Amino acid sequence: MTRDAGARALSQDRTAATGPRPPVDLESVREEFPILSRCTYLNSCSLGALSRRSEGYLSDFLSLWHRMGASAWYEHWLARIETLRSKVAGHWGSEEEEVALLPSTSAALSVVAESIGDPKRTRVVCTELDFPTLAYQWTVKPEIELVVLESHDGIRVDPEQFADAVDERTLCIATSHVFFATGYEQDLPTLARIAHDAGARSVIDGYQAPGQIPVDVRASGVDFYTAGPLKWLLGGPGLAYLYVRGELVQSLQPRITSWFAAERQFDFDVRRFEFRHDARRFELGTPSLPTVHIALGGQEIVDEIGIHAIRARNVALTERLVERCQAEGLTLRLPEPERRTAIVMVTHDDPAGAVRHLAGHGVIVDHRPGFVRISPHFYNTEEEVDRCVDVLASYGR
Repeated sequence: MTRDAGARALSQDRTAATGPRPPVDLESVREEFPILSRCTYLNSCSLGALSRRSEGYLSDFLSLWHRMGASAWYEHWLARIETLRSKVAGHWGSEEEEVALLPSTSAALSVVAESIGDPKRTRVVCTELDFPTLAYQWTVKPEIELVVLESHDGIRVDPEQFADAVDERTLCIATSHVFFATGYEQDLPTLARIAHDAGARSVIDGYQAPGQIPVDVRASGVDFYTAGPLKWLLGGPGLAYLYVRGELVQSLQPRITSWFAAERQFDFDVRRFEFRHDARRFELGTPSLPTVHIALGGQEIVDEIGIHAIRARNVALTERLVERCQAEGLTLRLPEPERRTAIVMVTHDDPAGAVRHLAGHGVIVDHRPGFVRISPHFYNTEEEVDRCVDVLASYGR
């Protein structure tokens, strides 16, 4: 398959109705990310590059801390939190009232798990391809029967497997939007329908999706969706975003909580607690303000370039990477083009050694058991992709 043909197949369903998009201005974009002048960075799947704009927001945060101390909370920082909430809602197609900010996806999944318990429904369905945190939330609950669906090809799990496993005992489907070790994008509307047809919920770990592919949580029909700025949204660690479908919010009362979840937060009344009326009732304490500021910078850049332009750029880079790897005789574990994202898994007998070899040549990627994982983003170039493949192919020769 040519790169152009792959790009058309991969982006057709998301970009057909949007019209032509301007190309990414690589020169100005790359100036925004200092790491790109120092190395070949193809590891956005693990940690997105830090932008100068994010540094500026962080510097502003530190300056206000020096100048105002705690007074900055009321005049500046609380507003910054709400600005980020609004931008996240706009990016993934929800209302602001459906977004909670939490310290991590683990925390977000925990608060969901502690909100939807039902003694008549004790089965949770996940897959062997999900990130372990997703399953661990349920493994530690002795009342839960965890059903782990196997992948027949090591790349995907068919929706029919979910349909066969979900029944009247099922509390939720808990699975990923994009599998972290295969790059396969799951069909969220179908999974949400399967869950809802059985009276169950859908809990989606979307950490590998927003920022690299278009996401519309409302249109998907899912009940819960968690993501964060660490990776493709270029915002660093220490923060996660939780979407709770608006129709569910006020019917759920988490069994773990914090003062940020209280309707009268600043009354400091230990004898009275009332949940907030919106998704902030799921929040767990003071957000990481440094990450809030860094995430604002990354989110602004993603929004200004546009997710469809980013998607088109990532498609072109991914197809280039696939073609070059295949030309060098490297074996890939690839989803079909229409379900492929910018996560490329290269089979390798010594992935850790290969990653060290690449790093020694200034090429930064990552590894997972049995694979070198390469993840280009919109700020990378074709030349960087070529260099990565050339260096990887030379290892052990």
